[in-house]
Formats: sequence, structure tokens, C-alpha cells
Amino acid sequence: MGKKSSTKLPQALFSGFAGSVVLTLLHENARRIAPEVAPRMDVLGMRALRKMLNTAEAPQPDHDTLFNVTMAGDILVNGLYYSFVGKGKKAWGRGALLGLAAGVGGVVLPGPLGLGKAPSNRTPQTKLMTVAWYLVGGLAAAGASRLWSKARK
Repeated sequence: MGKKSSTKLPQALFSGFAGSVVLTLLHENARRIAPEVAPRMDVLGMRALRKMLNTAEAPQPDHDTLFNVTMAGDILVNGLYYSFVGKGKKAWGRGALLGLAAGVGGVVLPGPLGLGKAPSNRTPQTKLMTVAWYLVGGLAAAGASRLWSKARK
């Protein structure tokens, strides 16, 4: 395995998790500052986890455990998702597209998935913030990827 291919996975994971952490910080700070309009992706995540546990007939955790597991899962899943940003000059475009796709999905999919619409869809501002923050996460992943590339030169 050459040097070029051996750095792809660490760079992808670093940039993906950087985007995920930025996204999570945005969500968590906004829900504390403006709870009436901020997207509540944590609520959607907890509902999804409860639904999966119910389907598996597994015991339900208490609220604090559920929240912590959801946050860890969000960071993991979003980090892996944003790791597809990749590297190179096209990382910015991929980051923007991945972020926009995730944001639109965050607004459109919860209702059909049976998770409720209100957490990401209750006001026009909530919808806009949902899309914008996932976009910021994608761009943060692209920026982290570019920083990695520059540091490696």
C-alpha cells in the first residue's frame, strides 16, 4: 500500500468527525439559546433509538442514558457520513452537496419515518437552520480535509 492510499482513511475520518463535531456543537448550543425555534435533532435521534429498541424488544434506557447514547451515535454516524467529503479541491463541493442532502433529509424524512415533524420542521426558521447547519457540517469537513492535506505537504 503506497503512501497516498495509506493516508486516505485517516484523512477521511478526521475530516468527517470534524464536520460532525461542528454540527453537534451547533445543534446543542442553539437548542439551549433558542429552544422555541432551534432544530431538535437530539429528540429525533432519541425517538429513533427508542423505536429500534422497541422493535428489538430490548429494555428502554433512562432519559440521560438515552440522550448520551444518541449524542454518541449522532457523532459517529454523521462523522462517517461526512467522511465521504474526501480530499482535493472538489472537497468543498462534495461537502456542500453532502451537507445540503443531509439537511434536506433532516427536514423531509422524520415524518415519513414515524419520528414526528416538529423537531426539524416546526417553523420556517427551524427548517432553514436544519439545512444550514448540516451544510456547515459538510463545509467544516471539507475545511478539515484541506487542512489535513496542507499539513501533509
